[in-house]
Amino acid sequence: MAKQYTDSKIVVFAREPLLGSVKTRLNTALGEKRVLALYEAMLSRTVKQAQVSNLAEVDLWVSSNISHELFLNICNKKNIFLQCGEDLGLKMANAIEKTLQLSSIKSIVLVGTDCPAMTADYVGSAFAALKAGSDVVLGPATDGGYVLIGVSKVVPGLFEGIQWGADRVLAATIDKIRSQNLKHQILDMLWDVDRPEDLTRLNELEPPLVFMNSS
Repeated sequence: MAKQYTDSKIVVFAREPLLGSVKTRLNTALGEKRVLALYEAMLSRTVKQAQVSNLAEVDLWVSSNISHELFLNICNKKNIFLQCGEDLGLKMANAIEKTLQLSSIKSIVLVGTDCPAMTADYVGSAFAALKAGSDVVLGPATDGGYVLIGVSKVVPGLFEGIQWGADRVLAATIDKIRSQNLKHQILDMLWDVDRPEDLTRLNELEPPLVFMNSS
């Protein structure tokens, strides 16, 4: 089936799923093994939902080891790339710049793996906003960050000087967008999974998120 946005890409950002190195703030609530299982389930859900949406081709940008078994199980190897940069902002900037260098690509929607509540319709609304003329689209998170960013061009400095993980990531990004007089759109707010108190929200998901239930 043809993609709806053939001149666009969905970029999924992910960490290599290694025991004790992902979602560490959840370790006290779940233990390292269940945290890893949860992370793997969220990663798989994010990539698969993006793929079946048929909105755009999906690329997976990973922190390390592009040949990890899980990565290869959920994504074609030709669509897996290695993140490059000293912090999250530089890594996102690099991925966006390299993707937009492709002559066939006019817009990108970049998402992480921490928001299992994100739907194809939500991602589709970001693409629609970009097609309608927005330079940047943001999907706010309840913790003050964002779960999605879409761009139709490289925006210099957009990801610089941001204190990643703080509660003003979204606000600081909007300040940067406004300082450059860019046309932007803010989508509805979604929740992501970062802290133990976020875990109860998993019960709201449809279909349910299945991960290992034993420690």
